[in-house]
Amino acid sequence: MAAEKLKWVQILGTGVDRVTAIPELVESDVVLTNVRGPHANPMADHVFLFMLTLAHRGRDLWADQAAHRWDWRHYDNQFVELNEATMGILALGDIGRAVARRAHGFGMEVYAVDVRPFDPPAEVKAVWGLDRLDDLLQISDWFVVTAPLTPETRGLIDREKLGKLKAGGYVIVISRGGIVDEPALIDGLRSGRIRGAGLDVTAQEPLPPDNPLWDMENVLLTAHVSSVSDRLWRGRADGLKENLRRYLAGEPFLYVCDKGAGF
Repeated sequence: MAAEKLKWVQILGTGVDRVTAIPELVESDVVLTNVRGPHANPMADHVFLFMLTLAHRGRDLWADQAAHRWDWRHYDNQFVELNEATMGILALGDIGRAVARRAHGFGMEVYAVDVRPFDPPAEVKAVWGLDRLDDLLQISDWFVVTAPLTPETRGLIDREKLGKLKAGGYVIVISRGGIVDEPALIDGLRSGRIRGAGLDVTAQEPLPPDNPLWDMENVLLTAHVSSVSDRLWRGRADGLKENLRRYLAGEPFLYVCDKGAGF
């Protein structure tokens, strides 16, 4: 490793996949920390931007407004209620918990799988291990990906897994591209088996202009912006300053990452 005196690497965001792709760093004694917390609430809000837009045909409604068109009959029996629907969350970390709190407030039943199962918080019915991912998909009206990109999650939601999703379900990807097989997702959306999708992240960013996702009526795309808010950068700066203080004082760091696990 060239940086022989390096002791600590601080990531200002949450995802550390680009750094853990460096074997020399992973195998070294260098401490890797990130900042957790400031991103979770705006990202969870963004999940519900996608969900409510898809459930209440927001794109069509705003097009009607722009056209000065008052056509309520066009929407008769077309909206989807969130109350009593089932949400499945892949990874119940800070983002997943923030999403679960909002889903619970909408009257949804929430289940999750996590690489490290634990007793569920009050808003979640159960937190299962990855061995029950198929079970989660089969009951999910809304399947939300909040997992980090790691060797274990890369390509995890492949064609076979998407085939397990409850018929007519929705897919929301908010954390990292590369976890969901996008060609398989496109096929599911075209067939109607997957009713809609919201993607803030994709495997290739920017998404190539000829990618079919751009023009699909049942897909919402945003440019990896879900964490951005009026509070985000202050929160990240505070996390950096606190870890710098701890480094200088010889105190334990906040938010030490497991370099081998990738988060």
